[in-house]
Amino acid sequence: MATTCVKRAFKYRFYPTEAQAAELSRTFGCVRKVYNMALAARTEAWARQERVNYNATSAMLTAWKKTEELAFLNDVSSVPLQQCLRHLQTAFTHFFGKRAKYPRFKSRKKSRKSAEYTTSGFRFRDGRLTLAKTTGPLDIVWSRPLPEGAKPSTVTVSQDSAGRWFVSMLCEDATVRPLSATDAAVGVDVGLDHLLTLSTGEKVANPRHERRDRTRLAKSQRELARKAKGEGANRRKARERVAKIHARIADRRRDGLHKLTTRLVRENQTIVIEDLTVRNMVKNRSLARAISDAAWAEFRSLLEYKAAWYGREVIAVDRFFPSSKLCSVCGTLADKMPLHVRTWTCECGTIHDRDVNAARNLLAAGRAVSACGAGVRPQRRTPGGQSATKQEVSRREP
Repeated sequence: MATTCVKRAFKYRFYPTEAQAAELSRTFGCVRKVYNMALAARTEAWARQERVNYNATSAMLTAWKKTEELAFLNDVSSVPLQQCLRHLQTAFTHFFGKRAKYPRFKSRKKSRKSAEYTTSGFRFRDGRLTLAKTTGPLDIVWSRPLPEGAKPSTVTVSQDSAGRWFVSMLCEDATVRPLSATDAAVGVDVGLDHLLTLSTGEKVANPRHERRDRTRLAKSQRELARKAKGEGANRRKARERVAKIHARIADRRRDGLHKLTTRLVRENQTIVIEDLTVRNMVKNRSLARAISDAAWAEFRSLLEYKAAWYGREVIAVDRFFPSSKLCSVCGTLADKMPLHVRTWTCECGTIHDRDVNAARNLLAAGRAVSACGAGVRPQRRTPGGQSATKQEVSRREP
């Protein structure tokens, strides 16, 4: 049986020349302009109870280029402009499928600066990448090699708020194959005192990346607040200093989560987690900063796609399952379990560590799903607007 190759994005940093930076910045602006104009046109049509699809917006783009006011759209490659219209079509598809909110307009200051090129918009030969209507090949830092014989099908160029330039290449990676099956299974309970607590009793420390740089970040933010509002050079430099600290925090956090999720996927066939609504939990003003720094949602996202790559299974237990209050030995359900209670003694005499006990209960619930499918319902969570394929243990009443 033929194996299907996994499509994988390889992201690299690059250093553009002044001419390339100007050309790419112009492309970002044109992409944002076309996206906003197409969104406005579709919104007006929707108010008239008319449907405008991708083909219609593509025809609009052709007409816009012929006008004197928008003739500058011809100065950049047409590929990223067409791609942004496809992205808008996808956004509306998710909206009508009730998987996302109504698409929003792109802001010049806040929106991500990016442009996507398909095969007709770039040339990749001998490790040198050249984009359409861009002067010369990009100076890419090859921090890791592409898979042998891989050819990018899509190239996305972006610039983050810290001013760093990145290029992401989507390639088929034949080296990603299912791992050998194993009987190992683990329950994972996320927390703040410890980032993860495993059913084996192991506790993974919470690195608290944001707290480590909090003093430096606060100082930079105060300096930014003192700058006169506007487009002055001093305010721009102060804003970049704040952005660089945020980027440093995010990079460390992402690196740690990648290492942690890769280890869990390699060591276990089945991984059971809790279906937490992080979006609602961060509304708690006392815990929002700590929860955001722990990045529980990103942890789950990384875990799920890596499990799909390597033939592992991730089971999400319903958030109402009383994992903390249920004794993992005798099954007794405690009446109350405030957050400040970290250890408790059951009627059977067992002394429980709250987090370890919760992880063991999650594992038991996940094993029930794997064994007989008891209490299974379709997963409700659809990250990124895509339908999820994982399973979830239904709510269990005591």
